[in-house]
Amino acid sequence: MDIRIGIANSPREISFETSQTAADVEKTVADALDGGKSYITLADSKGKTYLVPVASLSYVEVGTEENRRVGFVS
Repeated sequence: MDIRIGIANSPREISFETSQTAADVEKTVADALDGGKSYITLADSKGKTYLVPVASLSYVEVGTEENRRVGFVS
């Protein structure tokens, strides 16, 4: 699943693929925002860990869990 995170006052966004479900990512972000945490922690499918300050979040875009198609469409 693709994740895109917009950071305030930054022209670039964080974009990566994760093996977490959409519900897990949404719960992580919502818990951080509601619980007053200072950062969220997300991991990508390659083993990298991202720590993002909650105060700097502009948006979090969670992609669909659809598999990519391979081949030609006729």
